[in-house]
Amino acid sequence: MEHPFLYFEYLFGLIGLGDFAYKYPHVVYSWVVMAFLIVSGALMAKTISMVPSMPQNILETLISNIEEFIVQTAGEEGRFLFPLAGTLFIYIFFCNLVGLFPGFFPPTAELPTTLGLALIVFLFTHYVGVRHSGMAYFKHFIGPIWWMGPLIAPLEIIGHFARVLSLSFRLFGNMMGKEFVLFILFMLAGAFFAPLPMMMLGVFVSLIQAFVFFLLSIMYFSLAMEDSH
Repeated sequence: MEHPFLYFEYLFGLIGLGDFAYKYPHVVYSWVVMAFLIVSGALMAKTISMVPSMPQNILETLISNIEEFIVQTAGEEGRFLFPLAGTLFIYIFFCNLVGLFPGFFPPTAELPTTLGLALIVFLFTHYVGVRHSGMAYFKHFIGPIWWMGPLIAPLEIIGHFARVLSLSFRLFGNMMGKEFVLFILFMLAGAFFAPLPMMMLGVFVSLIQAFVFFLLSIMYFSLAMEDSH
């Protein structure tokens, strides 16, 4: 499913990259979201002061709440998870949200984007385990009794790869479904008369799906730390 018109597809066409933008809109709009977050973060960092403004208060509250949630879920030793997990939450939320604007495409409505994010979580999960107990972390793949290894190891490996499919397809499916609904509404009611409640529902879905991905990631990281003990 495609939008009838994408702004950045048109802009890329002006510089001779229209075919690339047409084939890979999720890549183009991933760059757009990343550029927005980087520039916004840099501008906010320059305005930080001892007497915080309203935007600074909002940003500090968001960051502190994310960090506190991670600590409550993974424990004090999971505080180092904050940079990656917090970035995933914010990035996914804005990728979801950008699709609510006419002429923009949500990168998370394409499977390659969600699969890439899921692979990051998959790899970092095992990094967390190795970080805590070295190569002994992989002993949990054979279970508590060594002679049951040939039976338990395949199940454990399948279970870990199933996490990748679960994370990627859940986010992709929900965001693609939201895009279909909004696309139909825009076609029926027009871009300027689309029902406001559905737009608000789109914001809610964007937030919930980002939080679900974030929560599952934290749980996988926490399990890796438990397995390593």
